[in-house]
This record gives sequence, structure tokens and C-alpha cells, in this order.
Amino acid sequence: MRKILRILGPGLLYAGAAIGVSHLVQSTKAGALFNYDLIWVLILANVLKYPFFEYGARYANATGNSLVDGYARVGKWAVVLFSLLTIGSMFIIQAAVTVVTVGLLANILNIDISINILSIIILIISAIILIYGKYSLLDKFIKFIIVLLSVSTIVAVFAALGIDKVVKPDAMMHFTWTRSADIFFLIAFVGWMPAPIDVSVWSSVWGVAKNKQLGYRPGLRNALIEFRIGYISTAVLAIGFVLLGAMVMWGTGEQFSPKGTVFASQLINMYTSSIGSWSYWIISLAAFTTMFSTTITVLDAYPRVLTPVFKNLFNSGREVKRDLTFLWIFIMIAGTSLIIVFMARSMAFMVNLATTLSFITAPVLAWLNYKVVTDRHMPLEARPPVWLKTLSWIGIMFFVAFTLVYFYYKLFLS
Repeated sequence: MRKILRILGPGLLYAGAAIGVSHLVQSTKAGALFNYDLIWVLILANVLKYPFFEYGARYANATGNSLVDGYARVGKWAVVLFSLLTIGSMFIIQAAVTVVTVGLLANILNIDISINILSIIILIISAIILIYGKYSLLDKFIKFIIVLLSVSTIVAVFAALGIDKVVKPDAMMHFTWTRSADIFFLIAFVGWMPAPIDVSVWSSVWGVAKNKQLGYRPGLRNALIEFRIGYISTAVLAIGFVLLGAMVMWGTGEQFSPKGTVFASQLINMYTSSIGSWSYWIISLAAFTTMFSTTITVLDAYPRVLTPVFKNLFNSGREVKRDLTFLWIFIMIAGTSLIIVFMARSMAFMVNLATTLSFITAPVLAWLNYKVVTDRHMPLEARPPVWLKTLSWIGIMFFVAFTLVYFYYKLFLS
């Protein structure tokens, strides 16, 4: 246990990236809209995506390199494909988590500032924290945030068991496969449940950074246990958010607003109505710090991932200079700001766009991860067992089938 506590880091950073939009926004909306109908989908998504997230931790521990280096060992085409998918989605993903963070901050502090300006301020503050705090600060910060949110959510769920709400029969909606709006929500829900598969690559990069911090590489068993702690925690918390949405809002006729500040108010009120008004500032702090940590984590991840991408694409044998990381952070902030200014019609629009895009790219990224950990360069003793390979193929076929369903609904029924 002492060893596992010492190596805790990449798994919790994964949790920090995952517990954000998918939980506070999508999971809560799933419960508020459809009661408990989508809990089985949530569990299924966590099970089917598990192998591809584990492969990030598995590969980093077995080889001492990130998944990007693994893609390069498979072929330069794999790095090119990954880089195209990354560049095509990174600004939208960063924009989505930033907009939710800003909505919470504006509501909590009652700030009357343009969302665009506030988003840029949050991004700059995040960049300063990363530049001066580096990995170690992010590592320690995430542990505190995960504990705070976990305790708040568990308390809120149990408190909501006895809540007295007025239910309207005409507002008691259930999920149906014949309604295209429900299908589109389901796609967006699964897209970031528990997180976009991109996070598996981030996890492998954080794993390499943690090994450098420790000065040694932990055993594979301990590394996988550490990862599973973070993974299972995100799944349990996601169920907690669905339960909260169902117990507090389902059937009341109240719907979550697409506007960030209004949504933030509804989210915090959902907690305080079950726990009590005395908990307002505790819940506000937990919700904001959760999203702020996600914003920082995402902003940390992409520059880290782009470093090995650059090295492998351009055959750079020398160490990438630190100022290049500054450049990538600046590019992330600039690109994200442009997306927010010109595309952010509402928080709901940004979230749906980012989550749907992640779902569409999931089959390709899942297959790339499987290809790497089963490639001949992967140490034989660290390759996934038969049950994990089988689950991987079931997951890939599920992602492909659902992507085809999405395009069918989008082209013919929307």
C-alpha cells in the first residue's frame, strides 16, 4: 500500500481529466432528463473503453515511453494519423472545458465580465501555474481536488435520498431509441464517458513523467493498480452524478440551461437542495476547482503529447527545448480563444461538439492503442492477456457500430 500511495499520480491525473464535463455536465443531465435509464450505458461505456485507457499505463510502464513513441514504432503513418486527430480536436476540447469552468466562476463570484475575456484570463492563469509549477504541482493539486469532489458528491447523493420534490407527470421523460434528440444526447454522453480516448495517450505521458520524478519504474502490477484506482473512482462518481440529477431534477419540469452561468447555478442548487444551504461555498469550491483542474490538466496534456509527436515526425534526435513547450501552450491558448469567440454559441453547443467529435474519433484511437500494445516491440510479458484483447475487439466494434448509427441519424433523420 505504501508503494501504491507513493506512485499515485498518473491515475489521478487521468481522473482529473475525466471528472469534469463528462460528470458535472453530461452525467447530471442524463439523470435529470431520463432518470436512471442511462446508468447501464454509463457502466457499459466504462467497461468497453477500459482496455484502451489501461494500454496507456501499461505501455508507459513496460517500455518507459509514451504511446506516441509506440505509434512511431508501428509506423510513421500512425503518428501522422494521431497528430491529425489531435490537432483536429484539441482546441474544441480545451474550449469546452474552459467554457464550463468560466460559467461556474462567473456564477459563484457574480462576475459581470464577458465570457470570452474571462476564458482568456482562466487560460493564462492555467498556463502560469503549469509553467512555474510543472508536473509536481499538478500531481499534488489533483489529489486534493479528487478527494474534495468525491466526498461532496457521496454526501449529496445520500442526502438526496430523502429529498421531497414536486413531480409533474408530463415531465417524467424516459429515453427512447426512436427519438433522434435522445440518440444525439447518447452519442455525446458516451463520447466523454468516462473520458475521450485521447486521455490514454496523456496518461502514458504522465506515467513517463512520474517515473522520472520517482527515479525508477514501478512494477507493472503496481502501475496498473494505481491506474485502476483512478479509473474506478471516475466510474463511481459518474454514477453518483446521474443519481443526483435523477433524484433532484427528474420529473420536476426544470431543465438545465445551455448557458454556462445559469447551468452553474442549477448545478450548485442541486447540491444545496439535498445537503442544505450551509454547503453552498463548499460545493461551489468543489465544482469550480474540479473544472479548473480539468482545464489545467488538458492544457498540460496537449503540449506534453505534442513533444513526442514533433520528435517522431521530424526525426529530432536532440532533446526538445523548453521554449517549444511555451510555444505550444501559447498556440493552445490562441486557438482555444478563437474557438470560444467565434464558435461558442452556448456552453451546451461547445460540450456537444467536443463530446461528439471524441466519439467519432474513438474507433481509430482505440485501434491504434490496441495495435501498439500487441506489436512485436512490446515486451512479451507486458502484452495484454486474452480477455483484455477480446474486450478490446468488442469495444472497437461497438464504437464503429455506434458511429455508423450516429451518421445515419445525422444524415437521414435529423
